Amino acid sequence: MFDRMKQEARQLGKPEWAPMLHYTAELHERSTMPPAGPFEYPWEGIGTGYCYGPAFGHWDIVHSTLDAIPVEPEHARHQLLNLIRLQGANGLVPGVIWMSGEQVRFSMTIGHPPVWPFAVSDFCAAHGDNELIATCYEPLLRQISWFERERAADNGGFYYKDISTRRWESGVDDGVRFDNATVGLLACMDATSHVYALYACAAQWATILGRVQDGETFNKKAEALAGFIQQRLFDEETGFFHDSWAVGHPEVRHLSFEGMWPLVVGAATVAQAERVIEENLLAPDKFYSAHPLATVVPGDGKYELRMWRGPAWNSMTYWAARGCMLYRRHDAAKRLLEKALDATAAQFDRTGTIWEFYHPHGGEQTEVARKPYTEFNTPCRDYIGHNPLLAMARLWETAKRQLEEGILAFRRD
Repeated sequence: MFDRMKQEARQLGKPEWAPMLHYTAELHERSTMPPAGPFEYPWEGIGTGYCYGPAFGHWDIVHSTLDAIPVEPEHARHQLLNLIRLQGANGLVPGVIWMSGEQVRFSMTIGHPPVWPFAVSDFCAAHGDNELIATCYEPLLRQISWFERERAADNGGFYYKDISTRRWESGVDDGVRFDNATVGLLACMDATSHVYALYACAAQWATILGRVQDGETFNKKAEALAGFIQQRLFDEETGFFHDSWAVGHPEVRHLSFEGMWPLVVGAATVAQAERVIEENLLAPDKFYSAHPLATVVPGDGKYELRMWRGPAWNSMTYWAARGCMLYRRHDAAKRLLEKALDATAAQFDRTGTIWEFYHPHGGEQTEVARKPYTEFNTPCRDYIGHNPLLAMARLWETAKRQLEEGILAFRRD
């Protein structure tokens, strides 16, 4: 297993990325364990250096799966099946599954961002086989029902427990957005965007499976939620998306990367997407740091070199680049990915490992804090879960090719 991934890693992207990408492929291999506990298939952990490991993470495993889809399809399929088979009867897909000896622990009240359908769609597109969509369609409907029943916000949209109980369901622990926010069932830009993505995905899968009426229903739900996002969560002053309580209220408004999610899922208008990209993602004084994306813009009063409050996460740069590609901004995607991969490769050359998250200005990793109130206050080494580096390099190649083809087409015209 992973021989094809290792071979691809030697040939993918820029030559200077090859050692880092090959190490990433090896880390995938070292992080994969035999079937155990609730897992029917071999399962890939968050990384051999994860401070609370061994563990199988919800959106961590999606990022790892994205690396595997084209070259290790069996492994990728197994990870997605491992994940959705944990779904409870209520529709919740749990967040992190802690694998410690014979004890297996996970919460059936707190989830994680539901990005797994992206990987299912990518898998089926890559291999021309809709069997996995047929398998995952009912679990998708159950998760949609769970969100509609358990996470509907008071005045439209959806929320994560971050705003109601400060339990970090969004996956962004200690996120700055909630420091000054009123506790309540208020619409969160990320949760609302993620449910939009579930609706859009359900509409697409229903069409593929010949369920025409389902497709029409979910298309209508997606259109309505897109309208809410465009009208209620976009701030004209910042050219960025914010939570419902922060739009138009600079006293509680922060510029954190989560405002990119409407772009990523395709819920933004074209004009809004352009402002998000030009005025925020590509702005050097905002998210376009030496290692993009900075989690929080350096000029924000809440910015600090601490986990999710400033440092860069490669997984989030990947999602931002996908959003740029969706709006045909191949140039922006290429710039974001190339800069992040260059910075990651430089840190790999310097330290010999893949880090959980990165210094946004390319400084020493020892300058970046994790959680000062715990025994683990430095980013984990050999952390694969938020580093879809092969997927990033592939997307960089796609963006580069699209740009070159566009230039050739322009010259022919």
